[in-house]
Amino acid sequence: MFSIASSSLIVNSSFNFQNSPKSPVHVMSSASGFKTLTENLTVRVQRAENRELNVPLLSPFTIALSRLDSVGNVAIRVELSGGCVGWGEAPILPSVTAEDQLMAMVKAREACEFLRELPEMKLGNVLQEIGGFLPGHQFASIPIVSPAEASSLALKYRKEGFETLKLKVGKNLKADIEVLQAIRAVHPACSLILDANEGYKTDEAIEVLEKLHEMKVTPVLFEQPVHRDNWEGLSDVTRIAKNRFGVSVAADESCRDLTDLKKIIKGDIVDVVNIKLAKTGVLEALEVIELARSSGLELMIGGMVETRLAMGFSGHLVAGIGCFRFIDLDTPLLLADDPVQGGYKVSGAVYEFTDEGGHGGCLGWDELAL
Repeated sequence: MFSIASSSLIVNSSFNFQNSPKSPVHVMSSASGFKTLTENLTVRVQRAENRELNVPLLSPFTIALSRLDSVGNVAIRVELSGGCVGWGEAPILPSVTAEDQLMAMVKAREACEFLRELPEMKLGNVLQEIGGFLPGHQFASIPIVSPAEASSLALKYRKEGFETLKLKVGKNLKADIEVLQAIRAVHPACSLILDANEGYKTDEAIEVLEKLHEMKVTPVLFEQPVHRDNWEGLSDVTRIAKNRFGVSVAADESCRDLTDLKKIIKGDIVDVVNIKLAKTGVLEALEVIELARSSGLELMIGGMVETRLAMGFSGHLVAGIGCFRFIDLDTPLLLADDPVQGGYKVSGAVYEFTDEGGHGGCLGWDELAL
């Protein structure tokens, strides 16, 4: 058994990975090992199905770009001819993802039909086929709350052992500062990660850092402060944040694939990149991780509003690679119900994983709506 110890968040807990004896720390060996598997394992898809994965939220989830009142994701179940079963989850956040649940269900159904029709072939070829079949998509991350709600959540997470709070900002500069002050009042020793989800203009992002400096608060990370395509603004915020305030800046929406990453590296635009499997898929994520690390960038992993199904997979990826500085896999904490059977266990700020097959989690398939 190994664990990921969280250092937490305000509605998106942030986790710092602690290496365990079972966790390799080099990307190269993990990526090359997976590549060997894809080149040598022959598979034949026997069954592939998709169903709605609807889960209520404890409270509305708001970011700078949108609001979510309940989770309406898509679950996937794939069974190979040898009996192995895999589970997947596609997160849906309208106005951020390219589709709503209905459209995603239609595309998932088409993908499942496509998989069932494929002949027996190497795993790598199957992944290339399905990757070419599905369209590219762009995702972002997640809530903005009132000062009173922020204070209550910060106090709750403090009691549960969370030492770092990640705060969604970017919708209203004045309100963001008030929320920050409310958090500091009840959890004065906490570290802060700010995630603007593209919400600020360049001067607003810098003003936030100046206000925090006056409050004697230095965030450990400032994530996606400006619009994804505002490369010049992102670079300016990074330079000022680092030189004037000693704050690192991360790209999330601005790092959607390898092409974006290469642009970030060439322009020395940010210090950290946020890996999300919903943005890149597993194969490209491994390439992004490898290139980012070899270029001296630090790594963060995050998610959309997913259940423990998707978060469990991401957690195993982190544990297997072992080179992530910021781990933000908390979205199941926002859900009113947990539809996942088995998988990792949550104990306050700690996620505990076992060595059971796969990521260990599954769904009550017959209980989900068709």
